Amino acid sequence: MDGTKAETRNAPEWQVTMPPAGDESSSSSSSGPAGRARARLVSCAAGLEVKVSDFAKEVWKIGTDDPRKAAYGVKVGVALTLVSLFYYVRPLYDGVRGNAVWAIMTVVLVFEYTVGGSMHKGLNRFAGTMSAAALALGMHWVASKSGETLEPFVASGSVILLAAAATFSRFIPTVKARFDYGVSIFVMTYSFVAVLGYRVDDLAALVLDRIATIAIGVIICLAVCALVCPVWAGQELSLLTARNMEKLASAVEACVEDYFADHAAAAARSEGYKSVLGSKASEDSQANLARWEPPHGRFGFRHPYDQYAKVGAAMRQCACCVEVLISCAGAAPRKRALPPRLHGDACTRVGARCARVLREASACVATMTTSRGLGFAVAELDAAVHELRSNLRALPPNLAEEASETSLQEAMQHVTVALLLIEIVSRIEGVVHAVGTLATLAGFKPADDADGTDKPEAEMARSDESPENLANTHLEQSEQTIDRVWNTASDKKV
Repeated sequence: MDGTKAETRNAPEWQVTMPPAGDESSSSSSSGPAGRARARLVSCAAGLEVKVSDFAKEVWKIGTDDPRKAAYGVKVGVALTLVSLFYYVRPLYDGVRGNAVWAIMTVVLVFEYTVGGSMHKGLNRFAGTMSAAALALGMHWVASKSGETLEPFVASGSVILLAAAATFSRFIPTVKARFDYGVSIFVMTYSFVAVLGYRVDDLAALVLDRIATIAIGVIICLAVCALVCPVWAGQELSLLTARNMEKLASAVEACVEDYFADHAAAAARSEGYKSVLGSKASEDSQANLARWEPPHGRFGFRHPYDQYAKVGAAMRQCACCVEVLISCAGAAPRKRALPPRLHGDACTRVGARCARVLREASACVATMTTSRGLGFAVAELDAAVHELRSNLRALPPNLAEEASETSLQEAMQHVTVALLLIEIVSRIEGVVHAVGTLATLAGFKPADDADGTDKPEAEMARSDESPENLANTHLEQSEQTIDRVWNTASDKKV
């Protein structure tokens, strides 16, 4: 006991590890202002390196996804180099002098990604410059004949009237869609020439030089855009329509699979309808630019670009129904004992057939050919819809038998999903009709369908039924089915 107390008294109360004498300077320097500044600098450098790396990866991804965008940048550089020769080469410079700057500005402002965009801006700029210059010269002659006192008032009054009228015309839908840029160039050129006419003696020579340099810039721009890796707005519109059909097909198929088969991977694919709903502006823009393009490939003179907008409108109607179906399916209970027994398989087949019809129509638009496979797919879709209708007609007695296993709310949920599928089928028929009209107007060539000779005669017979009759009768039958479900449920409840 005494030994223990002695050890306790001799033990140190606390111990502190002191740094070596040589480390004092390093510790003080790391904790001082210089050390903190160094640490902050290292942190900023690391963050900058990460941002530069992410930006480089994004740029590389954009270039690899669509190499035409990189080619577009090269084409702009080539066009600017060619137009700059009017400054570098003495004989060319002697012809235009300092007015060559208008050619450079024209290339910068006119050169667009697609040939149609460059044609639209180039022709609008040239036409706006020509018309404004002609009117400005005429008004300058009138103002010069009115005397020195009235000349500035006549010139200013013409600027006010023509600028106001031209600016107001931009609110007209047709003018805004096709000639908005040309109207802006008209106002700018007329104001420029009208104001210079009051001080410049040889106004006609100045106007002719400007028209010549703008024409040079437009010609160089269109030549480079159309001859070097051209990107046609008509082809872009056709591919956009085909891609939207593919996304819509995946959305319909994935939504049905997610509801009836509970596939987790299908939920991601069902979001494709959103791009269809938001594609109207892009379709209208591409169609407007495609009208300015010269005939090329299968896109001949007077190609029906307006029909692509009608196909897109039909797809958006179908996408709206898909959105409602996805909302309805998302609010459904996860227990689904009724659909597999009554009409779950039929709904799954209808969804798969809908996707096949849309994919066949997408292939027709993308390849600009007609295929017998689309007719067979529509026939199979009609047969699947007939089967689904038969299951819905048999729903009331089956509902009475299954009442102990499922609730009325769940049953009505399944019926609603089935009816929405039937409505989607009707909208898909509208898409097929719009694609058929496009094929007729654009003169799609028939494609060799090797699978068409192997189709059974039963499918050929089903194809004789008119899609219009299906669209006219499904709504009435759907309403009768709902009434029977409610009446049966009410009788059982009583």
